[in-house]
Amino acid sequence: MTTDTSTTDTPGGTPSRETVLDARGVTMRFGGLTAVRGVDLTVNSGEIVGLIGPNGAGKTTFFNCLTGLYVPTEGEVRYRGRVLPPTSFKVTAAGIARTFQNIRLFSNMTVLENVLVGRHTRTKEGFWSAVLRGPGFHRAEAASRERAGELLAFVGLAHKADHLARNLPYGEQRKLEIARALASEPGLLLLDEPTAGMNPQETRATEELVFAIRDQGIAVLVIEHDMRFIFNLCDRVAVLVQGEKLIEGDSATVQGDERVIAAYLGEPFENAPGAEELAEVEAAEAHAGATPTDPAATKENDR
Repeated sequence: MTTDTSTTDTPGGTPSRETVLDARGVTMRFGGLTAVRGVDLTVNSGEIVGLIGPNGAGKTTFFNCLTGLYVPTEGEVRYRGRVLPPTSFKVTAAGIARTFQNIRLFSNMTVLENVLVGRHTRTKEGFWSAVLRGPGFHRAEAASRERAGELLAFVGLAHKADHLARNLPYGEQRKLEIARALASEPGLLLLDEPTAGMNPQETRATEELVFAIRDQGIAVLVIEHDMRFIFNLCDRVAVLVQGEKLIEGDSATVQGDERVIAAYLGEPFENAPGAEELAEVEAAEAHAGATPTDPAATKENDR
């Protein structure tokens, strides 16, 4: 991966990590409803960070704010120190890629072609080069195919490169979506419920894949409802409840927090954030969404 993974040593000899993502005071309102309120979150190079919370907590809405699908009502999102543009394909070009809770592939394209779609933000050939199909175009196309093949091998799908995406089993479609996201050479990968609907063996394989992605130098932010998966995987975990960050810390800290337990059991706790009902949050998110015209990681509209 063409990702900057350099670190510097502090005076004490401990390596310091670069801040890849820095979200500050992110707030998203839909009319009079606040779905996300004042959320701060950082992700550093070499880290896997989890984002959990009950249904309707605002997790996917927060992801949409990070990736340019929504423009936050308040706050800002920085990637490697620069404020991100409020457009999804520019966010992808900057170095952030994502997958979606509901798989969004080009079902009538092959596995290889789906990954090639994710490469277009990293190719320099323009319109006339594509029309004239000169030597430069053919070199770029060959390089993209080579890289796509490497990514398919990385996720274990090289032997199905010529299969239609719609014919893949569910777990392999998830892998393909990850490979397509990786094709844009991100420095940060956002995964929205990557193990949803998977059996234990598929979940374990996904866990190993995410570790391998981290080892390639890519920071990872993941939403998931499988708590065992999250706590085995993540260096830090942040908890959203009714659109606000309740707590952030290591797995032991989060698992032992009584407020987290109460939130998942549906029990009220002192100073619980937010006043909106769960049904209102879900309805607002659904109303704000639209069917995407381009399911690639570069120009998508989330629900």
